[in-house]
This record gives sequence, structure tokens and C-alpha cells, in this order.
Amino acid sequence: MRSRIEKIGLVGLGLVAGILISLHFSAVAEKDSYTTLPVDELRTLSEVFGRIKSDYVEPVSDKKLITEAINGMLSGLDPHSAYLDAEGFKDLQVGTQGEFGGLGIEVSMEDGLVKVVSPIEDTPAFHAGIKSGDLIIKLDDTLVKGLSLNEAVKRMRGKPGSKILLTVIRKSETKPLLITIVRDVIKVQSVKSKLVEPGYAFVRITQFQEHTGENLATALENLNKQSTGGLKGLVLDLRNDPGGLLTGAVAVSAAFLPKDALVVYTEGRTEDAKMRLTANAENYLRGIGKTDYLKNLPESYKTLPMVVLVNGGSASASEIVAGALQDHKRAVIMGTQSFGKGSVQTILPLGNNTAIKLTTARYYTPGGRSIQAKGIVPDVVVEDPATATQDPAFRLREADLEHHLSNDKQAESPADKPARPVTTAKPVAKAKEADGSKVEIPEFGSKNDFQLNQALNQLKGLPVLPGK
Repeated sequence: MRSRIEKIGLVGLGLVAGILISLHFSAVAEKDSYTTLPVDELRTLSEVFGRIKSDYVEPVSDKKLITEAINGMLSGLDPHSAYLDAEGFKDLQVGTQGEFGGLGIEVSMEDGLVKVVSPIEDTPAFHAGIKSGDLIIKLDDTLVKGLSLNEAVKRMRGKPGSKILLTVIRKSETKPLLITIVRDVIKVQSVKSKLVEPGYAFVRITQFQEHTGENLATALENLNKQSTGGLKGLVLDLRNDPGGLLTGAVAVSAAFLPKDALVVYTEGRTEDAKMRLTANAENYLRGIGKTDYLKNLPESYKTLPMVVLVNGGSASASEIVAGALQDHKRAVIMGTQSFGKGSVQTILPLGNNTAIKLTTARYYTPGGRSIQAKGIVPDVVVEDPATATQDPAFRLREADLEHHLSNDKQAESPADKPARPVTTAKPVAKAKEADGSKVEIPEFGSKNDFQLNQALNQLKGLPVLPGK
């Protein structure tokens, strides 16, 4: 029996070592950075492989064991590194183009449970009342505990029109919430715009996608035409924007910054991970021969007074834009502290149409601040009335996620978190849950949007309440 286990273990060792070696050589840029494989640890891994193959209560395929080993390696690094099987890789590619099937939530894994980073606006999850910080503990009758993030995401996807029952823990509720959501094809309109008052424009970016820069340019041109007396100020709304493509963030920043101004830079171990991205067409255009869609924007947008709205659901690309405009003193940042996702994930394709999403660098603002696990602290703190009574300790941020990367520029401290101002304003937007009860959801851009109204006051030179 022992020889059989050893034989199986040696086969497993060969398989795993082969995978590790191939991954190593494809990821390492220079030969002199090669290090010897840890033989003792690999021997232990092979013994575990052998024991499972021979003693587990049911037969397990080699493919499943190796796939789960890869999942474990990546998920143990940080909350954003992951293995993408063929379906997951395809979904990722489709999602960046602004149309995909599912519920419409940006999620991460926390203590074995699915944690909502942010619901995407105008999606089934958003209208059902899913909130940032919600913990999903059951998907229909399946407990989330024990599932990988990819497995949980697969279960949340499905045919448009089909239903899924989510069991959700919310810190403000005494018992779990049962929320039924009807799946749909998620078509995210990444840029929304309108004149909220004569001379004052409102532009909302819900997610940074492949065509966000182009859509923003079109929106700004239309706003300029609609404002017969000229624009006096602009509010850029990045609240609950979970991020997306880096090129989109550079394009949005470039629309409001001088040409060649530094937008963001990255630092990592390999040369490819070290970038300096400026407000230049070559840094946001994709594809040879693509025209510069920002070239014909009125120059007035480079100096127009601006307020950028952020909150705890503003992550990644949103924070890059906010940080760039803040460091260049181009806009006043208003709202609450952002999520703090300041790491770069690179998609590294493998064989069989699979890939790994690997954290390869950290983002830094033009002034050298690391966004990671800290986020962007607003110049003017204004709470959303719908969450003003929520304990700050219950607000989900990158620093709350298990295995999150540290901020290499500044130690994490409770002092980083801004004080929570108090407001007596009442929530204004509601939606119905599956059981008929009402849940509050933000109605961004409406006349009753408290934070937007404060942003307009800031642009007009009127008092802003509540402030720091």
C-alpha cells in the first residue's frame, strides 16, 4: 500500500513540479532571478496528493486536485489574484466590453464568504438593494463556505430571466436577509451625463470599460452644446464605481488634465510592471489607427471648476482618477474615504484558454502616494445620508480584506480614517426586496442627492454641510 501511495505521490510531484517550473519560466523576466524549487515542500505536496488519491472517500481526478492546488496558491496571496478557467477567462474578456450575464455586483472573498465590494448601478443586484459590505452566505440552497470565489461567481451567473435566492448578512440587520434576484444580461452604461442646473454639469462613471473614454468625450461635447451660457462647473461622480480598465482611468484623467501630466505610476518586481502613464493619447488609446477621441474637446474642460464625488465603493480605476485630479489640484475631492484597492492585476494566459490573474504591482498617485489599503481621503468629507448612521467599523474597505497587500508608503492606522460627520438628512431612494419590504438605495444624480447638492454648493462658493 505504501509503495502505491508513494508511486501516486511521485506522479503528483512530477505533475506539480512541471506546472511550477513552466509557470516560473513564463513569469520571471530575468534568468538570474531563478531560485531552486523547494524540494521538501514539494515532497509534502506530493504526499498529500498521494493520500487523497488513495484514501479519500470518493475518487478525485488529477485535474481537480491540481486545479484546486492552483486556486489555493493564488487565493492565499491576496484577495485579487485568482485562477481563471476557460469560462472565467471568457467572462472576464466579455465583461470589460460592457455586456455580460449575471447579477451585477463586484465581489471579493472574505473568511470563506462572498463579500460585496459594490453593486453596479442599474443592474438586478443594485435594484434589489444589495449594498457594499454585504456578506453572501448562501446561493439558493448552497452554502458559500467551502466554495472558491470562481465557483461562487459561476453559481451567481445563469440564463437571463432565471432567479437566484441570496442569503445576505448585513451588519445593520439583526437577522439574515433573503433577497431574490432575477438574472439579466448586464449592459452597463459606463457614462451618464446631464445638466443639473443651468451652467452646472453632472457626469457619472459607473465602471471603467473599453469604451469609457470615448463615451466620456461624447458626453462632454454634448454638455458643452447644451449649455448655451457656457459651463460654470462640473461634478464628476465616481461613487460606487468598482474600477475596471487602467486605460479608461487614464483617458478620464486626461480629459481634465494638461497634456503629458502624470496620471499614475506603478512599481513591481519586473520591468513590465513599472509604468509611468501620462495624459497622452498613446497611454489611453487601444489599437493601431484609432483616432484620439479627446483631441477635439473644448480646452475649457482643462480649467473648468470641478468636484469629484467618491465613497467607500469607489475602487481601483476610480481612485486613480481621484488621486490624479487631487494631486494636480485640478478638482476638489468630496464624499467619504474610498475603498483602497491600489494594486495592479495582470492577466497571464496559460494553455487551454485559461489564465491567472496575478497582482504584479502597486499604483501610486502623481505625488507618490500609495492607494493600497488606504484609498483617497476626500478634501471635504460629506456623508451619504443613507449610510450616515452606519458604524464606520462596518464599512468594507481593502484594508478589511484577508491577505490584503500592505501600503508600502505608509503604515495603516485608524487615524487614516476621517471622522464621521453627523447629518439629519433623510434617505430619499427606496426599492422593494423579494419579501415586499423596502430597502434604501442611493439615487445618484437626482435632485434629492444630498452629496451632489453639496458638490454644487462647493462650486458656487456656498456653505457645504456637513464638512470636516
